Amino acid sequence: MFRAIVLPVLVYALYRLMHATWRVTFDECPSFRQALAEKQPVVLAHWHGDELAFLHLMARYRIATITSTSKDGELMNKVARWMGAETSRGSSTRGGANALRGVIGHCRREGRNVSFAVDGPKGPIYKVKPGVFEFSRLMQAPIYAASVGVSRPHVFNRAWNKAVLPGFFSRVHISIKPVLPPVTKEFDPRCPQLAGQLETALNQGRQSMCQLVACERP
Repeated sequence: MFRAIVLPVLVYALYRLMHATWRVTFDECPSFRQALAEKQPVVLAHWHGDELAFLHLMARYRIATITSTSKDGELMNKVARWMGAETSRGSSTRGGANALRGVIGHCRREGRNVSFAVDGPKGPIYKVKPGVFEFSRLMQAPIYAASVGVSRPHVFNRAWNKAVLPGFFSRVHISIKPVLPPVTKEFDPRCPQLAGQLETALNQGRQSMCQLVACERP
């Protein structure tokens, strides 16, 4: 009962309390803002370790996402839904195809956008997997790189994904930049060139956000 009910409530309450102290700024490219305004589907790609820093964006960006079927995934699933997301359960090793179909259903029925932790669910860290390109092809949705910079990060170094949680009173900078137009059927989602292009964009975005945070330090 504690893990299923009490723990998710405690985590959600703590997250909302921490978020209330953050100073969040956005650098959203014009095409992304236009897509949001016109309710055109987009794919937000990010590294797995940035999930905690992006949870507060679920309602703002009308997100649908895949959450793991593990016990930790169940916790994340509940918190993400309470933050405004629609979710579909699965992973690359268990129920991945059904999870992808579930996310597509949310996007088509409800005008949702999809968020992908592109190196999840178990890594290797910072290596893009093909699911994000498969979704882009099926939905004919462009891919944007979502990057974050945090002034007071708490890094879970024992986790494989080096998850980052912004601490109390953090400055949180969010960057959304275009990477790829909708992937067409001529491209194999497993194409190394697609993965390499997205990896470069995400790494550059992270570097830029970290530099921005560093420049603002007293």
